Amino acid sequence: MTGSWVNSAERIGADLHLELSGPGSRRAALTGALREAVRSGRLAPGTRLPPYRSLAADLGVARNTVADAYAELVAEGWLTARQGSGTRVAGRAEPLGRNPRTPAKTPLRTRGPRYDLRQGTPDASAFPRAAWTASYRRALQAAPNEAFGPGDPAGRPELRRALAEYLARARGVRTEPDRIVICSGFAHALRLLFGRGTRDGPAAGGVLRGPLGVEGYGLGFHRDLLAAAGVRTVPLPLDEHGARVDALGRERAVLLTPAHQFPTGGPLHPERRAAVIDWARARGAVVLEDDYDGEFRYDRRPVGALQGLDPERVIHIGSVSKSLSPALRLGWMVLPQRYVGPVLAAKGEREAWASVLDQLALADFVAGGSYDRHVRRMRQQYRRRRDRLVAALAAQAPHIEVTGIAAGLHAVLRLPAGTERSTVKAAAWQGIALDGLAAFRHPQNPTAAGDGLVVGYATPAEHAYGAALEALCGVLPPG
Repeated sequence: MTGSWVNSAERIGADLHLELSGPGSRRAALTGALREAVRSGRLAPGTRLPPYRSLAADLGVARNTVADAYAELVAEGWLTARQGSGTRVAGRAEPLGRNPRTPAKTPLRTRGPRYDLRQGTPDASAFPRAAWTASYRRALQAAPNEAFGPGDPAGRPELRRALAEYLARARGVRTEPDRIVICSGFAHALRLLFGRGTRDGPAAGGVLRGPLGVEGYGLGFHRDLLAAAGVRTVPLPLDEHGARVDALGRERAVLLTPAHQFPTGGPLHPERRAAVIDWARARGAVVLEDDYDGEFRYDRRPVGALQGLDPERVIHIGSVSKSLSPALRLGWMVLPQRYVGPVLAAKGEREAWASVLDQLALADFVAGGSYDRHVRRMRQQYRRRRDRLVAALAAQAPHIEVTGIAAGLHAVLRLPAGTERSTVKAAAWQGIALDGLAAFRHPQNPTAAGDGLVVGYATPAEHAYGAALEALCGVLPPG
């Protein structure tokens, strides 16, 4: 005899699956199934079971069969029954294999750093929950029915329109909504542009080809992603004016962070901005602009997007990972017209990465002005944090030079020669998570930027920031 039941009883409001099997009566099968569900832990202590009538109707057995099974398990101590409270799993019931004298094991948790000063993430506690919830609610109420079907790989038109207006106003981008493709972030954009690659070479479907010029210092994760796609990267030297674009030669494209070089800091010099556009025009090449934190500037006038100089030679890539949260997984590519079709073909016929509902919420958040208000508020907060960092260093480690602080969410602390590795190690011993400058150096970069620490001042929660600065100053090498 076999059977199964998935409860839909209105009085308990929960589903329960039981397998009735084995020889004997229906009562014996039901008693055994319930006992096994409790013993294995699938029915936790305190769980309310269905009323006799509901369970009997779903199983197709007599009401008395259920009542007798319940009574037997109550007598054995597996269940409890009280007037007005129904029948529940007994609190002392132990799952199979556990010694009653041994306390239940708690899930293992990975202990994070005591002080997190890594670059790359905003203050998670500052996410604008109330404003985002309001945008989400309005977006859901206003969304057309077709928005709940398969997503358009280009992205929701509401979001592309909002981004076209915002990027033109705030970043100097020149585009139309139909030249914007929504993605899940910068890494996703790179995968779409260059493909995933194979063991035998570049991916056949990649929109762009290498070799690709890159800045001599940057994210190793991006270099690894490109290498996996079979793309050879060529490092460009860096100086106080940004990437030395005069070193570009036969590369087919170049990837730059022109608003704020990552991680050394500083914008690309105006002459070099013009020079890289001239190079792209002469070579028939394309410039990839990573505008990862372009909204956050403090001691200088805004540096507009490089894309504004030539929309047909620059692919502008941005996301909300620094301004709002990396958890949203929303980004965008502003494409030259000739790349729109190939990128959409690489993405596929349906949206498989960026949540359509999140896109609608972000569209409302941007169009309604909430995004601007949030960015302005966080710009003020991060500037105060940067100032506190500079003040703490001036008071406790005046021999340490701080650079790259006119914009962005991190600073570079210049260290005495030969001290970077030991300082990073000392920081780790004290529970401080941060990166040394060498961690971002391209393996083929012929020139080093010296010893230093890349300190993110956006990540810690506000209440923890002061203690993090004290700990940081305590591990810096003496003057």
